[in-house]
Amino acid sequence: MATSHQASGIQAARLDAAGIAENFSDLHPAYDAHEAAVAADRCYFCYDAPCMTACPTSIDIPQFIREIQAGHAESAAKTILEQNILGGMCARVCPTETLCEEVCVRETAEGKPVEIGRLQRFATDTLMEKGVHPFTRAEATGKKIAVVGAGPAGLSAAHRLAMFGHDVVVYDAKPKAGGLNEFGIAAYKSTNGFAAREVDWLLKIGGITMDYGKKLGADLSLDGLASGYDAVFLSIGLAGVNALRAPGEDKDGVRDAVEFIAELRQAEDLTALPVGRNVVVIGGGMTAVDAAVQSKLLGAENVTIAYRRGREDMGASRFEQDLAASKGVKLMFNVMPKAVLGNGAAAEIELEYTAVAGGKVSGTGETVRLVADQVFKAIGQTLEGQPDALELEGRKIKVSETGRTSMAGVWAGGDCASGGEDLTVTAVAEGRDAAMDIHSSLMG
Repeated sequence: MATSHQASGIQAARLDAAGIAENFSDLHPAYDAHEAAVAADRCYFCYDAPCMTACPTSIDIPQFIREIQAGHAESAAKTILEQNILGGMCARVCPTETLCEEVCVRETAEGKPVEIGRLQRFATDTLMEKGVHPFTRAEATGKKIAVVGAGPAGLSAAHRLAMFGHDVVVYDAKPKAGGLNEFGIAAYKSTNGFAAREVDWLLKIGGITMDYGKKLGADLSLDGLASGYDAVFLSIGLAGVNALRAPGEDKDGVRDAVEFIAELRQAEDLTALPVGRNVVVIGGGMTAVDAAVQSKLLGAENVTIAYRRGREDMGASRFEQDLAASKGVKLMFNVMPKAVLGNGAAAEIELEYTAVAGGKVSGTGETVRLVADQVFKAIGQTLEGQPDALELEGRKIKVSETGRTSMAGVWAGGDCASGGEDLTVTAVAEGRDAAMDIHSSLMG
């Protein structure tokens, strides 16, 4: 008789609780104080530090590492948080290997950078564990601002605006805050409910009211918000998911990778979460890697990422690609979905080999079939429910350098807005910068 791990179809409990707990433990274990001191000692404290220029939030990296070296982890945390109020989460999920650490002088000279991300985590965790909030609110201004979306951009904007003395109401369609930090990032990158704890800590600034279960376009209108508040900041993310545009994508076993990751992140018991025996993930970004790796960690036997272009075009960093491979995920390049086959439920997927010419992808006519009882779509997300009043640019809300939209009194940032990469750290920077612009425009 086949064990559940070998049985085909989508099943729960492919691994026991101990196996799953081990698989989903912290990807980069935290430094202790001695390890942090040793790691900080490797920094050259460069003048005109390239790591600082590479950081989307412009954290003074040499300064905070020097503070750790001197034994002042809490002041190091304040240096970080002044620029990036979600520094704890960014330390966990930021692709430091393609940002600050990639340009570290130690990396270019020796191939081993100062581990900036882990040092940042050490500092911010030390401060947060004390339960203190290092910032205080300015005197009340009497101004009231609406933030729509409690993801990284919205939380960053809300905190900065509250710090300036404004009253902020944050609306979110979901029942809890955090956006992709809470619902969209692999569980092994954010363990022990860290995203929710960071939100609770951030709200200690005061002056921020959270209002859940309110969606723009359904429960809230932009005109209503614009007339009821002194300013509006939109950080609604990308809620729509692109279609595979292949016959059979409506079969059982085919689902959105984002939805799967959210379900996994909110699950009380991961052994109860069903996963296929043969899983195929369509896409090439971080979401594709997160869905594929977590399928493997839940006990899927064969997991394949199928991407329509070459390795160098993948949205996921080389670190993420190597992580997937190290967990036993197979990476297939230059293939696109042709059809999902099966009688009511997915049993196989037919992929067509592709050629890329002049940046355009086209099918070659040659196909291959993979056994697949579960297929995840991770092919990008789309803007949903944005008001007609706003001008778009490339299917996102068009914004200026400081986040101003085409509508007076309305700003936007994060994944829903034009420009920037879809990264937590970029969203935090955009929320912060929009808040500064909102403040200066309200206070003259």
